Amino acid sequence: MTEQERRLGDLERELTLLSRHFVASRGPRIGQSLERSAYVLLTRLETGEPPTLKELAHTFQVDISTINRQVSAMLRSGLVERIPDPDGGMARRFRPTALGLERLEADREISRAGARRLIEASGWTDRRTEQFLTLLIEFNQGIERLEGLAWSRSGAAGETGEAEAPRPRTDPSGAGR
Repeated sequence: MTEQERRLGDLERELTLLSRHFVASRGPRIGQSLERSAYVLLTRLETGEPPTLKELAHTFQVDISTINRQVSAMLRSGLVERIPDPDGGMARRFRPTALGLERLEADREISRAGARRLIEASGWTDRRTEQFLTLLIEFNQGIERLEGLAWSRSGAAGETGEAEAPRPRTDPSGAGR
């Protein structure tokens, strides 16, 4: 095994563990009201201009039918609303409702508390945490450049905007629902 292969194996394992630890840090879904896909979609809808279904499918690299199902469920739950295209286009655009933003913020606070517990358990200083955040942003932006997509980062140091869409996946949560 080469040094690069060992490093990639270590990276894959550590990213898998990070994902598991972060999800587990929030504890049981007690108090959380959003499904994971709604949470992820609302984090996109709260930033930037309201997108169309096609734009959401492009952003999340999924089939439009998948996004349509997810957004339809969110419409029925009152988390998002359909609005006309301000430029007069035929496609409808979507934005979060006050209820959607309220529930997102409530669930986000649970996620932040979990992240806080992880940072405290690591014993990291604020400086070390900031270094990790900077590296994580750089890593995610590199992935976004590779995929031809950028994620809007409201309030964070990062690029914004969107680009060309790679091949579709099953759903924005990555859970294959």
